[in-house]
Amino acid sequence: MKTDPATAEHVAVAATGTTAPRSPVPVPPAPACRPSVTAVRHGITLTDEFAWLRDPDWQRVLHDPGALDPAIRSHLDAENAYAEAMLAHTAALQKDLTAEMRGRIREDDATVPAEDGPFGYFSCWREGGEHPLVCRAPRRGGATEVLIDGNVLAAGKGYFRLGAAIHSPDHRMLAWSADASGAELFTMRVRDLASGAELPDLVPDTVGDAVWTRDATAFYYVRVDEYQRPSRVLRHRLNTPTSADAEIFAVPDGSRRVSLSRCRSARFAVVSVADHSSEQALIIDLENPDAGAVAVTPHEEGLRCRVEHHPDFGGGAALLIHTNSDGAEDFKIVSTRLANTRRTEWRDVVPHRPGVLVRSVAVVREWLIRHEVIDGLPRIVYRRIGSEDERTVGFDEEAYWLDLDAGHEFATDVLRFVYSSPTTPPEVWDYELARGTRTLRKRQEIPSGHDPAHYVTRRVMAPAADGETVPVSLMYRRTTPVDGTAPLLVRGYGAYGLPMRASFDPDVLSLVDRGFVYAVAHVRGGTEKGWRWYRDGKLANKPNTFSDFIAATECLLRTGFGAPGRVAALGVSAGGLVIGAVANLRPDLYAALVAKVPFVDVLNTMLDDTLPLTPPEWPEWGNPITDAAAFATMRAYSPYDNVHAQDHPAILALAGLSDPRVTYWEPAKWVARLRSRNTGRNPILLHTNMGTGHGGAPGRFERLREQALIYAFVIAAVEKSLPQTPAKH
Repeated sequence: MKTDPATAEHVAVAATGTTAPRSPVPVPPAPACRPSVTAVRHGITLTDEFAWLRDPDWQRVLHDPGALDPAIRSHLDAENAYAEAMLAHTAALQKDLTAEMRGRIREDDATVPAEDGPFGYFSCWREGGEHPLVCRAPRRGGATEVLIDGNVLAAGKGYFRLGAAIHSPDHRMLAWSADASGAELFTMRVRDLASGAELPDLVPDTVGDAVWTRDATAFYYVRVDEYQRPSRVLRHRLNTPTSADAEIFAVPDGSRRVSLSRCRSARFAVVSVADHSSEQALIIDLENPDAGAVAVTPHEEGLRCRVEHHPDFGGGAALLIHTNSDGAEDFKIVSTRLANTRRTEWRDVVPHRPGVLVRSVAVVREWLIRHEVIDGLPRIVYRRIGSEDERTVGFDEEAYWLDLDAGHEFATDVLRFVYSSPTTPPEVWDYELARGTRTLRKRQEIPSGHDPAHYVTRRVMAPAADGETVPVSLMYRRTTPVDGTAPLLVRGYGAYGLPMRASFDPDVLSLVDRGFVYAVAHVRGGTEKGWRWYRDGKLANKPNTFSDFIAATECLLRTGFGAPGRVAALGVSAGGLVIGAVANLRPDLYAALVAKVPFVDVLNTMLDDTLPLTPPEWPEWGNPITDAAAFATMRAYSPYDNVHAQDHPAILALAGLSDPRVTYWEPAKWVARLRSRNTGRNPILLHTNMGTGHGGAPGRFERLREQALIYAFVIAAVEKSLPQTPAKH
């Protein structure tokens, strides 16, 4: 690699383990600028000088990374080598970070068994194993059976991720799936659990889930189309060719995503047909081997419905519907007779209460349970079916998260949930609904040691420019001074209504134990403050997400939670869009920006209806092909389209070559344009994992190396030990 004779003089930072680089600073890759017209829309011509980094046969590359154009591969390899060289002085720190994070993982761990009939099903890991084992044990005691060994299946493969493992109702077979490329294309297989042999049934190009018929002679699954969009539900009968599978439902144009689940009662499979503005529900009778899909809620713009079944709710079979019908923006629960599901027959069971977001609903034989969120804090509310007397399960920490466990059994009085907070490792609880008592089944063990009392969890409300307040969850060591001297890492997401969970992340301890304050900004675009919080961060309101993140950072600096010049920000996927936006809007606030698989080429992506996610994503971002206002909005904030000449902070972008969600060329083009217009000397780095997709490395230890790379970059940047790039002349 060419080097510049200029050298970087930096002070070693003993506290972090980084050492001052003394060798000549490498020259960054300079990809050729080949301006080409990518689109002409609404009277505007878009030109892209780095469009050539998109392989013309990109769909083949998703399936076979070895098919990548050699010139593009050469550039990505050069970027990887440059990033490695620029971070070479952190090699010892990366090694230490990896060891620390691995030390927090119990290597021979196991999940709490989920009981179903005679067995309890669970996952476990062998010491040193990268992949899980799917197991079961007799419910009343007995030897454990290993049903699937992910380590055996992964042997010799460049990439392997185990998907779902669904046992048949008679417990004789297991439908399981795996992705062998990182492109999220799962192949379903069926294993005979008595012999351990694989049946000849092999179903490719699925999303990885399945629902068995009650007689266990067939299963339903979702197949992706030629653009890798989940759009069809099919039924596969065992011991028949896949070509004979019956199509049960399809969205021909792929504009809505299809997913599949099973009601807790086990009577029906539920087909969800959704985009980012509506969700329709259909059901399939699992007791009828020739059943079709029956729509039980309408497909209507803006209407969202999810259903559960109860065989005797108020005197007859009924569906419980979680819906925003009739203006219930934060959702309500209604019931309707199974025999007549017209909307005129829907009856409120839990009325809508503005500001109280009903996130999900669970139904068992005697109980109706819901997961609610109020001002970003979750709780569980339950009541006996037929009664209006409600009880609540809540917690006292300033920031925490709850998850309901779906479970297998319908005839149960036990609710399982998982609790965690930024300082408290996940705890699995079984809650006796009739008695209101709870039993701790498992607390995540941190083998290297962790005392929650050594850490502080805080929640602050950051004022936004328009009068809103942005919740921010914080964690730091009790000994860390909150006086404006500590390094600060801020994370954000803000899209699709998905909340940033205030939950435990053992990896973050490697920063917090080095004196960092760790912050999660719950910006608009999520649902932390109700559905309007999501609505106010999408489509034309998308810029609120970015201004919220900036406002949160500014608030933390004003209140002493971070030191000016020692602030880093991190975002993943749509959170990477936030990072790209603030890189353009307020680069002066940050010493380091990390964008992992970042959605930074918004306008070009949303103009390309051949990409896997584009048409289903239009309700989230807008359709710039047909809507001039949406085009103008995206063009005004899209990070790639708004890179201009200025001093940028140190930036690290990470990509996955097989990523179908954020294609590799988005971060590759973004880094190239950033670097070409950077007027400062902070390094701008790109690391592409040439063998993975959106989720990164699939192994539980393999992924730690990437995390260590990110944290080493952040530490070096805030401590000013990164090499500076040669000055431009």
